[in-house]
Amino acid sequence: MVKGEKLMSVKTLHQIQQEGLDVLVDKLGPVDAIRFLQIYEPGSGDWTKDRKKYLEQDPEKIIKNIMGKRKKQPVL
Repeated sequence: MVKGEKLMSVKTLHQIQQEGLDVLVDKLGPVDAIRFLQIYEPGSGDWTKDRKKYLEQDPEKIIKNIMGKRKKQPVL
């Protein structure tokens, strides 16, 4: 170890969470820190299963759909 070099310590997830909350409260105040955290609510469902319902798998169909929508849009 070189003189003046600090050893890197690994923080626990709890320590990181607490430090993050402290910074938020210090910078935003308690009310806005809570409002900020409420923005990030957990989602629901299983995206791995649901994406097959919502995403088209066939590239030719995707391109055809895009081209059809382009034709319908007015030129600005």
